[in-house]
Amino acid sequence: MEFVDLKSQYQTLKKDVDRRVLAVLQHGQYINGPEVDDLEIALADFVGVKHCVAVSSGTEALLIAMMALGIEPGDEVITTPFSFISTAETIALLGAKPVFVDIDERTCNIDPLLIAPAITSRTKAIMPVSLYGQCADMDTINSIAAECKISVIEDAAQSFGATHKGKRSGGLSLIGCTSFFPSKPLGCYGDGGACFTNDAKLAERMKSISLHGQTERYHHTTLGVNGRLDTIQAAVLLAKLEKFNEEIEDRIRCGERYSKFIGSLEKSVTTPFIDSMNTSVFAQYTIQVDKRDSLRDFMASQDIPTAVHYPRPLHKQPVFAEIVSSGLRLPISERVASRVLSLPVHAYLSESEQDSVIHALNSFYN
Repeated sequence: MEFVDLKSQYQTLKKDVDRRVLAVLQHGQYINGPEVDDLEIALADFVGVKHCVAVSSGTEALLIAMMALGIEPGDEVITTPFSFISTAETIALLGAKPVFVDIDERTCNIDPLLIAPAITSRTKAIMPVSLYGQCADMDTINSIAAECKISVIEDAAQSFGATHKGKRSGGLSLIGCTSFFPSKPLGCYGDGGACFTNDAKLAERMKSISLHGQTERYHHTTLGVNGRLDTIQAAVLLAKLEKFNEEIEDRIRCGERYSKFIGSLEKSVTTPFIDSMNTSVFAQYTIQVDKRDSLRDFMASQDIPTAVHYPRPLHKQPVFAEIVSSGLRLPISERVASRVLSLPVHAYLSESEQDSVIHALNSFYN
């Protein structure tokens, strides 16, 4: 059993993936080839925004978005402590300060009720993370930001394809950023990412930043980064995008089936809560349990792969010790970090494989 089965996916998409990659090998435009432009158009259309800038990773997408907004040393960006380190790492790399506020225990997304009290005169942006495949409460967050005249960047690395009140993740704020890391709902065969916006000037700025600050060849109007998406990765993503809606449906079916059959263990296992205004792409199917490490060892003994997303909140990471107050307590994030366990979930997981996971959980708790 695979935690994420990229081999089965490739066999399903092999003909189109091979055809598109071979086309790149034949035309030889490995950097800024026509597939990149085609992908940006297709992704913008999928998300429902006017502009997409394809970039080299989800981390780079966040960095480029903040650079485009002019975030600089001394600024503050409010975000969640319960995420992969890229979220806060990119803030700190710009010399700004990540300001962590706690999460909603049900969704594991940032608690919007805690954002306003954290806003100061130095706050320049809010960066909610749409964790595990489900969007944060973006409407509420956008309203808070608008009242305070600050920007919102959605970290949609795990939620590409999900919806919030019928609108796609990535298109829910001033800028949306996503990742195409191989294990993500839409993943390439290496690193990749994208920034989304309806603001033409912001899109132009982000594109320039991703090309070393160029507006034309060897004419640099701002500092930038090497943030381009390779043409071969664009070709892979174009092939995968054609089947993506079908894969989303399979992911949802898989997630809902888990919840249906694991629900009988409700005294021992907390299944994911999906808000009624959202759809989730189940980038992870993450349960909360007591005795998490013992359960993980047992699952391994049954040849069932699991993962922990995430074992230590960002405010407890040593790298942020000089940024974060030593007395900062975010009790929900800290408690959830000790209880979460992600089960295998992907579009190619068979019902018999799911049954093995469900049977193992029942065996451990009964």
